[in-house]
Amino acid sequence: MGKKTECRVCKLRERCLRYPDRTEARQVHFFYGKENSAGSTFIEKMKRKIDSSLGRLIYSRRIGTGELVFAHICSVLGLNRFTLRGKRKVNTQWLLYCIVHNIVKIHRFAPGFT
Repeated sequence: MGKKTECRVCKLRERCLRYPDRTEARQVHFFYGKENSAGSTFIEKMKRKIDSSLGRLIYSRRIGTGELVFAHICSVLGLNRFTLRGKRKVNTQWLLYCIVHNIVKIHRFAPGFT
């Protein structure tokens, strides 16, 4: 992060700040990925994994199974945000939505069961 004194004399001050006459300084943070033992970042490693032929196969299966459940719960059941606070209450609310999702599946695929 740069110092305020560096921002005052910067050549890019006019372009960087919306109101350069009123704003004292702008805070800028740079985040660098953590490097693993091979010298590449974890993000780069994951990109290489997904871009491989095996990675594409695994990711295509994941999209077809797990992410459909989240899409159904969000779009059809209407869970776009949790209405409770606290980890325990949110977990309970999530489990209730999962139960409803499973009941809908049972009702759809086992009509004689109901």
